[in-house]
Amino acid sequence: MSDYLELHPVNPQVRLIRQAVDILRAGGVIAYPTDSCYALGWHIGDKTALERVRRIRQADRHHHFTLVCADLAEVGRFARLETWQFRLLKACVPGPYTFLLRASRETPRRLQHEKRRTIGVRVPAHPVPQMLLRELGEPLMSSTLILPDEGAHLPLTSGPEIRARLGHEIDAVLDGGDCGIVPTTVVDLSVTPPVVVREGRGPLYPLVGYRPP
Repeated sequence: MSDYLELHPVNPQVRLIRQAVDILRAGGVIAYPTDSCYALGWHIGDKTALERVRRIRQADRHHHFTLVCADLAEVGRFARLETWQFRLLKACVPGPYTFLLRASRETPRRLQHEKRRTIGVRVPAHPVPQMLLRELGEPLMSSTLILPDEGAHLPLTSGPEIRARLGHEIDAVLDGGDCGIVPTTVVDLSVTPPVVVREGRGPLYPLVGYRPP
């Protein structure tokens, strides 16, 4: 059964965050809260953890997983950013947005969209992932916690329910309280002009009508 870590949603306990980071470094998969909804997280270099998440999500090779970064400097390591893309990201992050960008050479091929060679990137505004990223010292691979058998395709949002449903498939549940069921706003910045792929929690006003120079 997975570990169950009850975290303060504003001031997460360092001891529990370090326990979660140890699980990630050992190849584990965790469920954790974000500023949109709960997500699954795993170490960027772990192929086995990636395949476990593919099975849980029933995701094919064309599914966009997300690279969760601490800041724009980390985004710039794994995604190719033109000036106009950087400015748009700067206006929106940290926050509940996912941006699709062309992957850089540092991004492992297995994490990229198989045909488009793009990667989803995100800088969340939530204390739990922010502290996780600081302790981990590198980005975290992530996927919204939506199970394939959910009729309305809604994310799970309760720590106890997540453990009840996935307790034997993941290694830890980081319960930071209810963080809602509205996923991130997804914006494709790999095309010109940018395209809003999914309208979610992130407001559209920094994006609507934007055209690169």
